[in-house]
Amino acid sequence: MELVTRQTIVGTYQVLNLSGEVDLATMPRLSDALTKLLASSTGLAVVDLDGLSILDDTGLGLLLGAAGRARQGGAELVVVCSAPALRSRLSLTGFDRAVRVTESISVIG
Repeated sequence: MELVTRQTIVGTYQVLNLSGEVDLATMPRLSDALTKLLASSTGLAVVDLDGLSILDDTGLGLLLGAAGRARQGGAELVVVCSAPALRSRLSLTGFDRAVRVTESISVIG
């Protein structure tokens, strides 16, 4: 499977919707999509992981790096994830202590 990225606007937020797999093979596509998201966002950028079937350590690293770049620019990267298995992974790795993770875009505020 491959990675499909789609950037949309929800309310006032730029949202990057991901579906498929994030692994070493799809890292360049995710990196490009995150760069475009941050370039077009002011204040808050959202990455929606709900369409993913796989998120490996490479993907977590890219998301952490993007969150750091957002902070340096005075913005915030928020991750939306409602899948219990993926939320558990984000918690076990400590990702959710470094980046805000919510179950729905509607609760961002």
